[in-house]
Order: sequence, then structure tokens, then C-alpha cells
Amino acid sequence: MVRPARPRKLAKVPFVELAEGRLQGVVSSGSDVGRVYVSSVAAGTYAFACSTNNNRPCGGARGGFCNHIRALVTEAVLQYGAQRVARYLRVDGGAGSGQGEPTAQSLTAEMTAACPQPDGGKAAATVFSRFLRHLAYLELAPGTAPLPEMQWFPPTGAVA
Repeated sequence: MVRPARPRKLAKVPFVELAEGRLQGVVSSGSDVGRVYVSSVAAGTYAFACSTNNNRPCGGARGGFCNHIRALVTEAVLQYGAQRVARYLRVDGGAGSGQGEPTAQSLTAEMTAACPQPDGGKAAATVFSRFLRHLAYLELAPGTAPLPEMQWFPPTGAVA
């Protein structure tokens, strides 16, 4: 487990991950407390998607990155560090182009300049499902009993 580069607030972007060749996560709606958006950006192509938890497309992501995707990039930089996000997404100027440490804004600007296309939100259901699974762990009572879904870990002290 990699420690966060800097602490971040979870209210706006409660879930962010670099997985499956994408920066992906869940972003809270600014206007409706009961709505969240599932947003993603593909590594290399910067193909993007943003839709509600009910699979309705984001109105701001029609011609480019919406504010939800921009917030996702910003929080990913806080969580993982700008260099790691740039390497993962394959943003050329983010890997030390002589202009100092990249920022979330510089990464977003470079990806936007590449004229990315929408990807149709193929991963939205998977991302949202993983987010819900993470939330389920928060509802567990504190304890030391093993969790059934974690039983694949070898027992402590086992000799191979």
C-alpha cells in the first residue's frame, strides 16, 4: 500500500484509483447530495467518460473534460503524486520535461490538448461496484475476526 502523497478531503471525490489502464473514481455532485458521478480517463489515449450512478451521461462532458474529471485528476495527484499519475496516464510533459513538478492543472491541460474522445463509459458499472464494496467495509463493526472474502491471504507465520 502506497501512502497518500498529501492528505485529501473525501467529500468531493470519495474514491479514486489508478486501475485497469485508467484513472477512475467517484465524484460527488455539486448540486444534488444524492447523486455521484463515475468518471474515468484512459491511459495514453485520454479517452474519457463521466456519468451518474444511474448511467445518465454528464452534461458537462460533451466536448471534453468536465469538472468531475478535472476534480478526479486533482484528487489523484493529491493521492498518488503528480509524477506517478503522469507516468500511469502516459502524459509526456508530466514526466519531468524540464519545467519542474507537474501539477493537476498542467496534466489536465496536456491531456485536453490531445483532443481526447468520449469512450462511452464502459467501465462505469465496474468502478461504481468497487466503490460500493469499499463503502461496505466502513459499515463493519471493529473486530479481529477474519473476513470471509479475505481468506485467500496466507495465515500469519505460515511456512512455505
